[in-house]
Amino acid sequence: MPINEALTKMKLLNPEFPNKSTGIINGESSGLLNWNDIAYPQMYDLYQTLLSNFWKAQEINMQDDIKQWDQLSEKEQDVFLRINTQLASLDSLQTPTMYQVMDYVTDPSFKAIFAVISQQEAVHNESYSYILSSLVPLPIQNERFNQAKDDPIVRKRNQLILDAYEDFRQEPTPVTLFKLAVNSINLEGIYFYAGFAFFYHLARQQKMLKTSTMISYIQRDEMQHAYFISQFIRILLSEHPELNAPQYIDYVYQTIDKAVSLEKEWAQYILGDIKGIDLNEFNDYVEYLANKRLRQLGLANQYEERKNPMPWIHVFSDEMINETKSDFFEQKSRTYTKVTQSNGFDEL
Repeated sequence: MPINEALTKMKLLNPEFPNKSTGIINGESSGLLNWNDIAYPQMYDLYQTLLSNFWKAQEINMQDDIKQWDQLSEKEQDVFLRINTQLASLDSLQTPTMYQVMDYVTDPSFKAIFAVISQQEAVHNESYSYILSSLVPLPIQNERFNQAKDDPIVRKRNQLILDAYEDFRQEPTPVTLFKLAVNSINLEGIYFYAGFAFFYHLARQQKMLKTSTMISYIQRDEMQHAYFISQFIRILLSEHPELNAPQYIDYVYQTIDKAVSLEKEWAQYILGDIKGIDLNEFNDYVEYLANKRLRQLGLANQYEERKNPMPWIHVFSDEMINETKSDFFEQKSRTYTKVTQSNGFDEL
């Protein structure tokens, strides 16, 4: 099938086809999922990892952050709310986008993983709303969401993602699916991570620690999402060698470079007046993240090879999350109180 030819939605059940899919798109599959007989067995491990990450925003008691909120400077509060609603806006796009991709994926094991990712993105979106509801009244929340929607720099930054997502919605083909996946990595593997840095900057000053705990949970999920999408792309290129062509590899480099430039511009705009954040260091950090994403795709670094240039953020990095997973994330049972009827949403 030509890579520019429209994909067709898969029927729910195709009894004449084998249960083990013959391809992640444009393949044959009955639609029935037997995890013990799938084309890419490593997907079961990834599925289990995603499930083991399950959490809910309401498990984190925000009372400490509520008490600290008025101690933040006016600038810190402004940036906190801007980044929070901007991240929430991006996550709002991920849930329906991942569900739409499911309609055109043949392999039921990949459908299952996309379903989990979509659900987790909905949890992330709710988490940002939960943080906001703890700190500011609804009129201010609404004002900030409108600000995120209307801000010209935010719109310019997000248009890169939106264009790729809308192209697939309007014309689902192997090429537009490939480009959607690349931009999903931009969103989850570059845009989100850079936004998290501000919350970790507050955390290293012992400010808004409950928010940073929530952010670290979101980052853990996004790390797995970006990894899965990179594997999805690599398999897509393997099954469809015509996509593994110079023009499409160039697209990866050009699009990631564009995301890096837009993220640097956003950082200058939103973090320029935040004491303690060196924007040159921050720009190097974004390039460091981009190199990681390219290597996950099996491609060479695009920028100077370097270690994480923001050493104070290392405790929250992918490496530390992987190396200390059981200790770092099981801290939740020791460091925050689960929300109950007496200290939950209604009281906030």
